[in-house]
Amino acid sequence: MLCRLRDFFTPLNPSELQRFGLLCVVSGPSGSGKTTLCHRFAEEDEFADHAVSATTREPREGEKDGVDYYFLSREEFEERVEKREFLEYAEVHGQLYGTIKTEVMARLSEGHDVLVDIDVQGAEQIRQHRNETITRAMIDIFILPPDGEELVERLRGRGTETDQQLALRLHNARGEMGHWKNYQYTIVSASKEQDFATFSSIVNAERCRTSRFLVD
Repeated sequence: MLCRLRDFFTPLNPSELQRFGLLCVVSGPSGSGKTTLCHRFAEEDEFADHAVSATTREPREGEKDGVDYYFLSREEFEERVEKREFLEYAEVHGQLYGTIKTEVMARLSEGHDVLVDIDVQGAEQIRQHRNETITRAMIDIFILPPDGEELVERLRGRGTETDQQLALRLHNARGEMGHWKNYQYTIVSASKEQDFATFSSIVNAERCRTSRFLVD
């Protein structure tokens, strides 16, 4: 009888299972390490991509257009806003930043995970998005610095800001950190290796959610 019952079941081939890509939104104040985490994970994982954002700020030393950011004039950026080319955009530290839709949607449709490091304004815009693919794909993670002194040291250590710019980023950080409760996951930053291990465990666990697999 058991042998006959087996004839009614189609064997599952796990290797043929396909899943929706993740849209991993990562936020945190300047100096929290969010961009470094996204870059490293995308470099080490063949199924993850770091979405390149657009910005109106000037490139820092060593940054390359199309690799670190798409560097646009304010006029070019605003034209793209009018054409609705951004998944989200916001003005941060006096400059415009945005995530280009094509940087995200095509990769998600291919089953790839997309990592986006953005501010709290942009994250909220994505949460409110009505696109079903975005809603299903999104997870969000907030990176909290261990304390204020450590954050100051990290920002000073970068050597990329003037004293005025540093003061602005620290001022904005106080407001940003109040939003951590809006995120599904929060990582209290420790060492680079600990942060990366925790970040990786979150992404890999989300990949295993049954609801993320495509079902005929």
